[in-house]
Amino acid sequence: MRRRLVHLDLKGAAPRAQYLEQVLPLLRALGATGLLLEYEDTFPYTGPLELLRAPHAYSPAELRALLSRARAQGLDVVPLVQSFGHMEFVLKHREFAHLREVKALPNTLNPHKEESLALVKAMIDQVMALHEDLQWFHIGCDEVYCLGEGEESKQWLQQQDNTPEKLFLSHIKAVATCLASSYPMVTPIVWDDMLRGMSEETLAGSGVPQLVQPMIWDYAADIDVEGKVQLLEKYRRCGFSKVWFASAFKGATGVNQSLTLVGHHLRNQLGWLQVASRSPADVLEGIALTGWQRYDHFSVLCELLPVAIPSLAVCLQALENGGYSEKVKENVEKLLGMSNLEIDTFMSTSLGTFPGSNILTLVTQVSFYLKSSVDELLERNRYVTGWFSPYHRKRKIIHPIIMHHFQPDAVSLLSKWNAVVQDLQAAMEQVFHKCTVEEWMEENVHPSLQKLQQVVDDLDEAIKAQN
Repeated sequence: MRRRLVHLDLKGAAPRAQYLEQVLPLLRALGATGLLLEYEDTFPYTGPLELLRAPHAYSPAELRALLSRARAQGLDVVPLVQSFGHMEFVLKHREFAHLREVKALPNTLNPHKEESLALVKAMIDQVMALHEDLQWFHIGCDEVYCLGEGEESKQWLQQQDNTPEKLFLSHIKAVATCLASSYPMVTPIVWDDMLRGMSEETLAGSGVPQLVQPMIWDYAADIDVEGKVQLLEKYRRCGFSKVWFASAFKGATGVNQSLTLVGHHLRNQLGWLQVASRSPADVLEGIALTGWQRYDHFSVLCELLPVAIPSLAVCLQALENGGYSEKVKENVEKLLGMSNLEIDTFMSTSLGTFPGSNILTLVTQVSFYLKSSVDELLERNRYVTGWFSPYHRKRKIIHPIIMHHFQPDAVSLLSKWNAVVQDLQAAMEQVFHKCTVEEWMEENVHPSLQKLQQVVDDLDEAIKAQN
């Protein structure tokens, strides 16, 4: 695996540019050779595309500085711009809604409209203009749901020999051809999931294998090694000269996962190493370690980047060393400044010295203990369930003796968690924009903390009513 790209999924919780710059030397030291940057709505689009920019999008100056820092570290950069499926960040806007494959759904682009290709070309051109010396450009094309279900597609499919597969391939071919004519030195990469089920005849006859490199992705802990080897051989027979693999270091074990289970992701890399050992060396271009931040544009956040750095470190080092051993573990601990790396349980709350390690410590604390400690008090403390139930709270009824059995506990628990959350908020604000901090807190902290706050407030009210 000569090339190891770290995928940064910026469609959620996009870190501040300064934080990413701090992390680059660590990525290099851990064995990364490049970055796969999935910008989505964080790219500083201009002109008619300006409305695609999120309020927290990077500025051109920030990106130039980041890309120049990456080059200085010897890291290749591969931009990723979706050009078919997962186009929600574009097609959700009224101005582009007429380019949807299915009128009501913002996920897939209509491949029949010339304007669709012009839109993709405009996005690629703007991204290209900010990057220098690119060798690859990832055009996405995974999970193109509902393709063939739009009105124009239905008509097209009624014509003889037309199939959804040919429709998919013709759009990829159009985008790749467009890219090749403007940027002949750049090779397009595509996710492979839409190609897997196609016959060799269909693929080979499409002309697509001569234009793109497929990236075979699988994030499971127990990947089907034999199946992958056969798939790679099939792609080779169809005419693809090079193939990429894609594993995951985070964002693949649960849509709202807050902590990363390192063991799952390590086993995923070890599976890919087995596939690599059985693949012709001249066919494998490299591997991308994906780090998903949302399952799609509208879903909640999964694990934050700083939380998953130990997982990324273990995965990169395993790939660089061809496996995992005590020596690899020690090296990771040294590079992260961690005393005891947990692989098969969630990370303990021990602090590391890597950028953002305080976020990992505090998120671990919140994820493990906040909900459980609040539930323990509100649902399993007999004084609360027996003498301060919702019925009592509504009517402000409290037995003065009973109150002393749990009021101090409730107040002390609230002040403890308020302090932790305050520290976490301050740590997160160093790395993330306000909108990310707000979203993470609302999803992971507020439900339990507000319940606890409410009980303490109701208790005060009830005591006042008694007096």
